[in-house]
Amino acid sequence: MNDRSDLGERDAVQPDTGSHEVSEPLASTPTKAVDLTPEVAQAPVASSDEASAAPSAVEETPSAAEAPQEAAQETPSAAEAAVEAAPAPLEMAGEDAPAAIDETIETAAAPIPAESPSGKIMRGQLIEGTISRTTPVEVFVDLGEGIEGVIPGRELDRMTRPMVENLKIGSQVMVYVVNPHDHQGNVLLSVNRAVEEMDWQEAEGFQKSQKVYEGHVAGYNKGGLIVRFGRLRGFVPQSQISDERRSLLSGDTPQEQWEKMVNEAIMVKVVEVDRSRNRLILSERAAARESREKRKETLVGELNVGDVRTGRVVSLEDFGAFVDIGGAEGLVHLTELSWKHVTHPREALRVGQQVRVEVISLDKKRNRIGLSIKRQEADPWDEVATTYSVGQLVQGTVTKLTKFGAFARLVDAPDIEGLVHISELSDERVTHPREVVQEGDKLTLRVVKIDVKNRRLGLSLKRVNSAEYLDMDWGKE
Repeated sequence: MNDRSDLGERDAVQPDTGSHEVSEPLASTPTKAVDLTPEVAQAPVASSDEASAAPSAVEETPSAAEAPQEAAQETPSAAEAAVEAAPAPLEMAGEDAPAAIDETIETAAAPIPAESPSGKIMRGQLIEGTISRTTPVEVFVDLGEGIEGVIPGRELDRMTRPMVENLKIGSQVMVYVVNPHDHQGNVLLSVNRAVEEMDWQEAEGFQKSQKVYEGHVAGYNKGGLIVRFGRLRGFVPQSQISDERRSLLSGDTPQEQWEKMVNEAIMVKVVEVDRSRNRLILSERAAARESREKRKETLVGELNVGDVRTGRVVSLEDFGAFVDIGGAEGLVHLTELSWKHVTHPREALRVGQQVRVEVISLDKKRNRIGLSIKRQEADPWDEVATTYSVGQLVQGTVTKLTKFGAFARLVDAPDIEGLVHISELSDERVTHPREVVQEGDKLTLRVVKIDVKNRRLGLSLKRVNSAEYLDMDWGKE
């Protein structure tokens, strides 16, 4: 990384890596000498050429210096490794990862002293000072103990109008010590570097605490997404984009895949901060679990039992299906998928399917949401209660054999299954139902029991021709 700690003759911009970023337009009126005294109202702004030279890491401030092309080519790539959700070796997309910040301070030809002659001011210090006076081309800052530093005009030219207008006599300002003793004996200061330094410190804090950072997608390249972190540019490699976001990808080119995600909110964790290589690597996958839990906690507080939502099936498990109902997932248990008998959720659903669900339980302590799909459908047992009666003959198809009997699905009500107990298969002794019936057999059966409350239907094969029901059968004929 080029030394950006003093003002020199040429500006350093990073070569374009083909990334696409959305940033605020910069003011287009160039100004070389600006009077910051109360008599002068106009503030310096960056030229349109400077604004378009390269994507700046500082959103409000364009790049303030240009380095020779060969120096830019020596800058190490911004992403060489990618991170998994747990700490693991990085796996990045090389030149596709943008540098965390662009060069904003010019490179001096002469070496920079590490401290001022008094030893009280050190290079690289962050100091909060008070603006003591201004001239058309400089701003002077009182650093305390009789020491005064200067913000040069070259930096003021590259600050946004609102930033410059805030540099009023008596106002407090955080500055970065670029040079504690330049060739004229001044303490050279930078506001832009101070802001960047605070962003680096904040990024290091997020990396240490592993807190989730909420930002917005600012751009993309073929290697992944670019996320603003203050004025820094963080990079989320493709391998660290969440599975949920990747499932929404469509198209073959980076523009088709990522462009629609620009300006979307994104939750990430900081997994690498490397100032020397100007690199800030982020991971959405690492933050996915915590962000889901946070969204679920919020949603659980808003939901009530009985609420009806439209959701999307995100995964199928042996015990049920998880459905996203607006940023958080709820579980539709196997028994709540359908009124029909279902042995696995794949028999009724597919991942990505839109479904209408009802909230049937909420556990606010454990942030769990219970959902039901079948309760949004007509209950077929209502038809059983009003249509069928004990003794009635029905048509059924054998669906499953067990040691204790055979299950049969009603032909006229496919959502209803009844049990033909082994004792109701034949007047003779039966050791296993397969001795009498086979799966797929279509039979005439007699209803011998209806329990709507417990949703149980008893059927009999041996009583079909029983004299017990002769009067009933004769009457219906």
